[in-house]
Amino acid sequence: MANKKAYLEHLRNVSLFQGCSTKELEKIAKASDEITMSAGTLIVDQGQTGREAFIVLSGSVVVRRNGKKVGSFGPGTVVGELSLLDHGPRTATVVCETDCELLLLDQRHFIGVIDDVPALAHKLLATLAGRIRDLDRQNFG
Repeated sequence: MANKKAYLEHLRNVSLFQGCSTKELEKIAKASDEITMSAGTLIVDQGQTGREAFIVLSGSVVVRRNGKKVGSFGPGTVVGELSLLDHGPRTATVVCETDCELLLLDQRHFIGVIDDVPALAHKLLATLAGRIRDLDRQNFG
C-alpha cells in the first residue's frame, strides 16, 4: 500500500475536493483505505443504497446509467460521491473495466473529517452549488 501522502495528488484531481487545502486533503487521505478490485468487479450498483465513494488510483472503470454506457474513466475519477452526503440510491452502475486500485472513503469517516474541519463543509457546498449551476445551464440555457 502506498503512503497516505501519495494519495494527495489523486485527491487534488477530484472535482469535489477542488477547493480543499493540502491539510484538508491529508485528513481525507487519512480517513480512506486503498483497495484492489479485479476487472469485471461491480463497484456500485444503480438503485442500491451506498455509504462510500471510490477514487480511481489506477486502472479504468466503466459507468452505466439505466443500462447505457456513460463512459470509461481512469485515475482521478471519483464514483459514488453522493453517498458521502446522503443515503440515497446510487445513480449509476460502475464496474472495473481493468484491474483497479481504488481509494475507499466511507461516509462515517468522511463525516468525521467534516466534523473535525467544519470549513471543509463550506467548500464542498460551494463545489456542489457550482455543479448544480452547470447542470442548470446545460438543461435550461
